[in-house]
Amino acid sequence: MLRTHTCGELNMQFVGRIVTLCGWIQRIREMGGMTFIDLRDRYGITQLVFNIQGQPDLFAKVKELGREFVISASGKVAERSSKNTKIPTGDIEILVDSLKILNTSKIPPFTIEDNTDGGEELRMKYRYLDLRRTVVRKNLELRHRMAILTRNYMNEQGFIEIETPVLIKSTPEGARDFVVPSRMNPGQFYALPQSPQTFKQLLMVAGFDRYFQIVKCFRDEDLRADRQPEFSQIDCEMSFVTQDDILATFEGLARYLFLEVKGLDPGEFPIIEYDSVMRDYGSDKPDIRFGMKLIELNETIKGKGFKVFDDAELVVGINAIGCAEYSRKQIDELTEWVKRPQVGASGLVYIRYGTDGTLKSSIDKFYSPDELKVLAGKFSVVPGDLMLIMAGKKEKTQTALGTLRIEMGKRLGLIDPTVFKPLWIVNFPLLEWDEVSKRFYAKHHPFTSPVPQDISLLDTNPGAIRANAYDLVINGVEIGGGSIRIHNCDLQKKMFQVLGFTDELAQEQFGFLMNAFEYGAPPHGGIAFGFDRWCTIFGGGESIRDFMAFPKNNSGRDVMIDTPSSISEEQLKELNIKLTS
Repeated sequence: MLRTHTCGELNMQFVGRIVTLCGWIQRIREMGGMTFIDLRDRYGITQLVFNIQGQPDLFAKVKELGREFVISASGKVAERSSKNTKIPTGDIEILVDSLKILNTSKIPPFTIEDNTDGGEELRMKYRYLDLRRTVVRKNLELRHRMAILTRNYMNEQGFIEIETPVLIKSTPEGARDFVVPSRMNPGQFYALPQSPQTFKQLLMVAGFDRYFQIVKCFRDEDLRADRQPEFSQIDCEMSFVTQDDILATFEGLARYLFLEVKGLDPGEFPIIEYDSVMRDYGSDKPDIRFGMKLIELNETIKGKGFKVFDDAELVVGINAIGCAEYSRKQIDELTEWVKRPQVGASGLVYIRYGTDGTLKSSIDKFYSPDELKVLAGKFSVVPGDLMLIMAGKKEKTQTALGTLRIEMGKRLGLIDPTVFKPLWIVNFPLLEWDEVSKRFYAKHHPFTSPVPQDISLLDTNPGAIRANAYDLVINGVEIGGGSIRIHNCDLQKKMFQVLGFTDELAQEQFGFLMNAFEYGAPPHGGIAFGFDRWCTIFGGGESIRDFMAFPKNNSGRDVMIDTPSSISEEQLKELNIKLTS
């Protein structure tokens, strides 16, 4: 080894010892006849001291140094006269008597410190430099620790980790596939897996009973803070289980990670039905760290001649506690905020309950003071509160007001970042109707089993069927989701028919799975957790990119290696691909 110790382990117990450290120069400070260097490696920072007195050759070498030079320094550990309580090595320093320059460095394009002066795009271009920053390294250390803990827990629960293929068959259901041309099979393509779904079901047919994998998945989707073209998930499947068994097993995983990583008990994991969370929070991934539930107003507010409300499928509102003093300008700003395409509301109605007890609204023309009092009673308001109301199609209006609820929670400081509130969402709709294609699509995937008592609706009312599915949500983020699977070949064929598959198409795309079901498939179910998202929540981050070593930007590009990129004509010819202009 070129070093005797790392830059993060020395303390007062080492005073008087001769040591050798290796690392990168983070900072150089000259003070009279002394030069101080902060030397950094993965483990920490240690201060080096160079004294000009009696060491002209050494000091001449020090004059050659620059930021991010890679050096080896040897010397005696001494107690610092001016201690640094912010770092573990802050009580000591190294009185250097020998220095080697292992490599030089250009001046980096941004400062490699926690509070850097580099913008995100610049730091992604030089990601290998960004990864030297302590704050980024700690994110990846957290990710490593969570992976180890997950494997330990799953092993203790009797799960076996099995790798599934990366080059698989493309299917049109779900998100868009990334496809890979096959040179040896001209005109044919592999797909990169959106998930190992069918393979883990086949492992249950094969009798492995409990499978898991921390696996890389790929989806060609539009990107945002919690999405990347490639991402990792904790993928799991179990045989001979019910929904309750799966929820108990993976609530156990969540509790274990909370305890080991965060040192806390997250408390109760309430189980709430999809219809209830949409009604109360306007979201199927609600943040329940604060109240401000949605209040349905149809029975109270319709029939008064206000066409916007009278024609709406749903009229619903929230109580913004203590906001009655909002100015008209502030309310207009909120109205414009909800009209943005990201929210999609057509407008916003307000009722102000003044501190003097008077009620003033944007619908005074249609509602008398007594009628406004009745409305205010639905919200349980007190003087000083502001009621915000939306109307329109049910699901769209719920979602828009749910988005406003989160925004108001942030503006009013109701969301405590140190609190974690997990919950399970169950009984999602199994199918969703698409008006363009005039057909049903699976809301989860086509292998999700209906709730047993709803199976008969496949022939009469498919849109009303509930899925035997579940999501784990923490602080408004969907951490994972899964379902009990269809394990009966006839039921799986029926599901494909409802989804508009011909028998030929179903056989072509999923014949291998249906054939496997004919050889004794056990009842089974599973779940997959977004590993990147879980790391981001536990690390207090805003974007999963911060918890990936080499992420893509919002356009799906890796600006460091400049990809995606074109390939040569020779490669295209080998793949039997012709590009059209």
